Amino acid sequence: MFCTASYEARAFGVRAALPTSMALQRCPELIVVRPRFEVYTQISREIRLIFAEYTDLVEPLSLDEAFLDVTENKKNIPSATLLAKEIKARIREVTGLTASAGVSYNKFLAKIASGYQKPDGLTVIPPEKAERFVESLSIRDFFGIGKVTAERLEKHGIHTGKDLKERSETELTELFGKSGPYYYRVARGIDERPVVSSRERKSIGAERTFERDIAALPEMEARLREICEEVVERMTKNGKYGRTITLKMKYSDFTVSTRSQTIRETIQETSKLFEIVLELLHSPDAPSRAVRLLGVAVTKLESPIGALPASGSQLTFGESLS
Repeated sequence: MFCTASYEARAFGVRAALPTSMALQRCPELIVVRPRFEVYTQISREIRLIFAEYTDLVEPLSLDEAFLDVTENKKNIPSATLLAKEIKARIREVTGLTASAGVSYNKFLAKIASGYQKPDGLTVIPPEKAERFVESLSIRDFFGIGKVTAERLEKHGIHTGKDLKERSETELTELFGKSGPYYYRVARGIDERPVVSSRERKSIGAERTFERDIAALPEMEARLREICEEVVERMTKNGKYGRTITLKMKYSDFTVSTRSQTIRETIQETSKLFEIVLELLHSPDAPSRAVRLLGVAVTKLESPIGALPASGSQLTFGESLS
């Protein structure tokens, strides 16, 4: 299963979440590389330190993407475009990597712009060009609209931003509920969401996708112990501990099952978390087939007295590593 694919591989139809066997059918000369998540995490930290040289308003989207609000920045650079060029240069200087940036006056447009000229692009969408730009977009390129929602929109004759803009807010709300007003606004280039530099965490967890399916219970248990250790490390780092434990199992056919248990006191030790996860693994019965993924999540988070609060960095131009 692929995490991502190079631009050369994508030309053959290789993409994220594609089974390796199918990817090799599409591109027999494909070079498959084992992921190095610890390296990605370290580089992500280095890049966020670079962001912090320019603004404290950084909102991560993923390991390699973030929003930055640079309206007021530490370098007092008046142009967001010039600032984006400087950040791109700093990333290359420090990490040797290229980055693609999108610059605009809101998050929706910046996110779309950041993906336009990868792997080393810089796209700027000024206010006077925003509406025309959005009108020309395929609905499948809209940030916040996934494959299933795009199919629903297309069934109602909405294929582009222009099609979306022609529908009233009332009609979109009737069709798509709470998402309707969002679609109505972004079709007009309106997105008033601020860049949020920190959020209260509602869950802390970790999971592993395996190179081969695991059928033996002892191996499942060993992997779960490693996952539990990581979850407790993350809780400790965030100063938050939880009372509801959820075990997630994904099988070779991509079906997912979850088992949860809520206890009276927060979990703060690996041994206690692992004990509960083992109970969940065997209750009501141990898995009868091989698993492709195992995960553990803890919710109902609380901060013990004396614990440090969780903190994080989180932009109005979108930066994405390539």
